[in-house]
Amino acid sequence: MIFRQVFTTLTVCALILANTAVFAQSDKPLKVVVGFPAGVSIDVVTRIITEKMKDDLKRTIIVENRPGAGGRLAADVLKSSAPDGNTVMITPIVVPVLAPMVFNKLNYNPEIDFVPVGKVCDFSFALAVPANSPAKNLKEYADWLKANPQQANFGSPAAGSLPHFFGVMIGTALNVDMTHVPFNGGAALQSAVIGGHAPAGIDVVMEWQQNAKSGKIKILATSGNQRSKVMPDVPTFKEQGFADVVGQGWFAMYAPAKTPATAINEINKALNNALTNSEVKERFASLGLEVAGGSPADLQKTMYDDTKRWAPIVKKSGFKAD
Repeated sequence: MIFRQVFTTLTVCALILANTAVFAQSDKPLKVVVGFPAGVSIDVVTRIITEKMKDDLKRTIIVENRPGAGGRLAADVLKSSAPDGNTVMITPIVVPVLAPMVFNKLNYNPEIDFVPVGKVCDFSFALAVPANSPAKNLKEYADWLKANPQQANFGSPAAGSLPHFFGVMIGTALNVDMTHVPFNGGAALQSAVIGGHAPAGIDVVMEWQQNAKSGKIKILATSGNQRSKVMPDVPTFKEQGFADVVGQGWFAMYAPAKTPATAINEINKALNNALTNSEVKERFASLGLEVAGGSPADLQKTMYDDTKRWAPIVKKSGFKAD
């Protein structure tokens, strides 16, 4: 009888302690690390979704900007964070997929140091030419390049960026040896294309939207499987006969390796719920972004598929960042 009372007492105490531990963990803020400055697109996206996620998680969410090294500094921060479900990172495709291809030495290994939580959004690229370009579509552009090989170059916002590698993909599909010209950011690229100093430029769709509307440039194609919702009149590369020319960027959420599956699933559920919110969808659409979502396994597959897609392109480019 005494043993039973003692056992019951210990069991109750254990349950109280367990519930207290769970409450203590969920009562802590969730820190979301972003490897870019406040105000840029990925920071804006992070703040849009975390504003909705905090209600689902019933905990404070703190966005911590750790800009530097193209997002790799934030990856280092995530790697060194405790795997307790209290820290995640939102990052673009370049950090977990492209960086391992172009850097001989990285402080992190995305396959070992991170665990996927979920994909946040997708975005497409656009091929732009000056307004006075004789090409009105991809076929005419390819013919013009072959007739004017000295003009077979394209600009991107930076060497080693996804637009850079997408340009290599385009050149391969068009059977034209296109030379990459890196610019110091999207604004410099825009000015060069508008002024006719660059015969073509590749950047994310939204970067071109205003100048396309004002007639300062022409958009020949977008890179998604389907037409961009912010440029519905522009056909994709696929529609114009280049089925293999498909490329999208994305933002996704990761946690430190060894974070408990229960914590990952809880955060993933809150992320997916936020992405179904009509206000979030509208704000993403205004930024030229497609809401994503899905499971951690879905994100893992996306990483695998994009590694297969981009690895041969990166290799062909010959680009190395170090």
